[in-house]
This record gives sequence, C-alpha cells and structure tokens, in this order.
Amino acid sequence: MVSNDTLRIGDRELESRMFVGTGKFSSLEMMRDTLGGCGTSLVTVALKRADLSGNKDRFASILEFLESDKYLVMANTAGAMNAEEAIRLARLARAAGLPDWIKLEIHPDPNYLLPDPLETYKAAKVLCEEGFTVLPYINADPVLAVRLQEVGVAAVMPLGAPIGSNRGLETKAQIEIIIEQAQVPVVVDAGLGLPSHAAAAMEIGADAVLVNTAIAVAKEPLPMARAFASAVEAGRQAYLLGGAATETKSKASPTSPLTAFLDE
Repeated sequence: MVSNDTLRIGDRELESRMFVGTGKFSSLEMMRDTLGGCGTSLVTVALKRADLSGNKDRFASILEFLESDKYLVMANTAGAMNAEEAIRLARLARAAGLPDWIKLEIHPDPNYLLPDPLETYKAAKVLCEEGFTVLPYINADPVLAVRLQEVGVAAVMPLGAPIGSNRGLETKAQIEIIIEQAQVPVVVDAGLGLPSHAAAAMEIGADAVLVNTAIAVAKEPLPMARAFASAVEAGRQAYLLGGAATETKSKASPTSPLTAFLDE
C-alpha cells in the first residue's frame, strides 16, 4: 500500500476518495446507516430536500439524518435552472449554517440532466468571489475545466455518463485530458454503476469519485457502498503503483516462456 496519500480539496484533507450522494435511498434511515458505515469523507445533499428553517423537524429534513461529525456535508444546487438560482441556493445554505462547500449543479434539460456550461461558469465565478469552496459538476469538457480553474474552483467534477445511467466511464478520453491539465483535484461524478467503473476512473488518475444511484438503489446499499470504497482504493493504488495496463501490446506475451526447452 502507498502511504501518505491524502486528498486535499480547498482547506480540507479528506481520508476517503469515495464521495456519496444522498438521493434515491428507500428511507432516510437506510441512507444514514449506509453513509455512516462505508467510510466516506464527504456527502452531498440537494438543498431542495433540506429544511433550512432551523426548526429541526427530523421528519421534514434530510439534514437531521446526516452525521456531520463523520463527514463533510456539501450542499448541492441540483434543481437550479440557471446561474441566478444556483447562487441563491448557495447563499441560503450558507445562511442556514451549512459549510461553505457547494456542489454547483445546473442542468435545465429534464431528459438528460446534462450540465449547462455557460450558466455553470457564470455561477462559479460569483461563488468563488464570495468565498465558497466550489466543486462544479460539468460535462467532460477539458476547455471548460481549465476556465473554471482560472476563476478559482476547488475541484472539477466531470461526468462519466449521464446522471443515474449506470453506464460507466463513457467519457474516459476527455477525462484523461482534464486530469492531465488539472491544477485542482478531479472528481468523476455521475454514471458510475459498478465498483469496476469507479476503479477504472481511479486507475486513470482521478482524485475521487462521487456515487449515488448505484449505491442507493442496490438491494443492499451498505455492502454495495463498501464494495465501491474497496474498488476506489484498489484503483488508486494501481494508479500510484503504475499498473501494467499502462503498457499495452498488440500481440500476446507468454507469462512462462519456453526458451530452448523443446529444442533440448
């Protein structure tokens, strides 16, 4: 195992490189137990599901089921249709006492939920200027990733495939470019449906992954979350150790060469 391999985003060091979303669980109790038992360091919560009134009604707010002493709770602007709405949601989260960490998510298209690059850039610029730690969810667009880093985002979160599709790392080639050019951590977000997908993202050099649907809708969410966590760790170790997959060949190569054996 490679030691001293910590992930730093913004002003925080995170022990786990697997982040988990909080949507789609069959119950809030199941969500709480899964998050608490899988070792994640960061969870995201959509503000539209949170009661920010301060009344602390445990039956009205997902926040009452999130153990903030175990992990960082990052507000998510999912549901915002444009930059103005996303900025307003982020400010509401700050006013309610949530951490200044924002997963910036703007996707006006209801069919594919693909992020709007122009509105995302506009919102990121404002929120970074206001001191938020911004992690924007984006298409796997290397140019946009660079532009967002220039305005001060703490990480970029390119999609592997559309949200909830479970199709894996369809954007691998673009993500590799983003990783190559990155000056901040790269978190692969959306579309990862199997632990092997998460391992593949880590093997190419992603700093972390965010998983929700594949865990939340599994028959046994907690064991699935632990399987993802193991895959993330294995993929990270393979990347750091320089796995054999970095050297591909067009022909087979025997593992036990019969050098001169049959000629004797």
